[in-house]
Amino acid sequence: MITLSFASGTIEVRGPADETAAVADLVQWDSRTRSSRAPASSYAAIVLALVGGNVQYEDDARAYPDLDGGARSHAEPRQYQKAALGAWLKSGGRGVVVLPTGAGKTLVAVLAIDAKRRAALVVTPTLDLVRQWYDVLRGAFPSVPVGVIGGGEHQVEPLTVTTYDSAYLHMDTIGARFGVVVFDECHHLPGESYALAARSCLAPFRLGLTATPERADGREVLLGELIGPTVHRQDIVEMSGSWLAEYETRRIIVHLSDAERAEYETERGIYVDFVRSRGIRMSEPGGWQDFIKQSSVSKAGRRAMEAYQRQRTIAFAAPAKLDVLENLLHEHRADRAIVFTQDNATAYEVSQRFLVPAITHQTKVTERSEVLAGLSDGTFTAVVTSKVLNEGVDVPEANVAIVISGSGSVREHVQRLGRILRPREGKRAVLYELVTANTSETFTSRRRRDHVAYR
Repeated sequence: MITLSFASGTIEVRGPADETAAVADLVQWDSRTRSSRAPASSYAAIVLALVGGNVQYEDDARAYPDLDGGARSHAEPRQYQKAALGAWLKSGGRGVVVLPTGAGKTLVAVLAIDAKRRAALVVTPTLDLVRQWYDVLRGAFPSVPVGVIGGGEHQVEPLTVTTYDSAYLHMDTIGARFGVVVFDECHHLPGESYALAARSCLAPFRLGLTATPERADGREVLLGELIGPTVHRQDIVEMSGSWLAEYETRRIIVHLSDAERAEYETERGIYVDFVRSRGIRMSEPGGWQDFIKQSSVSKAGRRAMEAYQRQRTIAFAAPAKLDVLENLLHEHRADRAIVFTQDNATAYEVSQRFLVPAITHQTKVTERSEVLAGLSDGTFTAVVTSKVLNEGVDVPEANVAIVISGSGSVREHVQRLGRILRPREGKRAVLYELVTANTSETFTSRRRRDHVAYR
């Protein structure tokens, strides 16, 4: 008889050679333990192969219980949420659901957990999202204990929430204790460390949630292996006005002064000349890393890095942008606005000049909660942030986003738009993008707007 066991994030398969032949293409021989072995994520495929080959087996690998009770309360799912769940179930309980920020991906996960009624692990990128998921699961499954791994806590329960970092650290020991795993913001998963966490998890049922699965490095192709295929996808333009707030995007071009233009051209020239002279190709995947390496070993290189940062600052934080921001904040003084920047320095400058609270990675969780609550209840009409509000923030009252600066990432830009698309009666959202003319930011803006939301 075949015996399956879980060992440090893998599945060990022991038994007669003629019986293990049924899973020969799924496992590899491990001479150290004299057993066949596969990543824990292969558990479902191994079981199906054994069942299909009519091979008897003893399952000592699975350590997850069924949930004692199902969901007690949740919002009535909308049509597209029912469609997403149906597609996931039809795909064998494995796959990725792509829905815009604000469309209710969390409810899809609650429905999926309820449908399978197995112990479930939810993996998120931030502690803020851990807190939100903890509250959601406690509300939906009041009779089931909810645990947390991360942020100084380590309590494993039939329903548990953790971060990607903590999952990577602990999956080799907890990976057999869950039958369902939900990867929230699953575009994070294909990174090498996080992918290892997914492979070390035994859960046969896997759900990925994201608004934008695409990655700059192309590793989103791994989502099919780690979670399953994309089973349902709807983009912002398909849902605006019906399930999301109506919105518009406005691009405002600002110009440098003569002195700023001269400094910009000088600094950019130094940076470009260095890159060209060293044969560095910034358009290639390893271009940036090559620039960092070469700029660190000579005086000319260090000056080139300094020039790169200075020309970027001139473009991204042009004084004219703050003048435009002043007008926009006055125009939308009766609205709730989120101002986005690429760096903390600009965020703090905006905060000091316009007397609006700033939220950065340095802001404590309690203070962050107080600021967001103040934005919701009208105590504040605007907040400024660098990147920490890109994901996982629910402020339905926010209806204006002003992007002073950002990366060329499509995901970042769509997530920032999503922050103001939570539906509310009579709401119309607007996203302003401030771009400095005739600078590298023009190209950056074009790259990040390459999404159906802007067509």
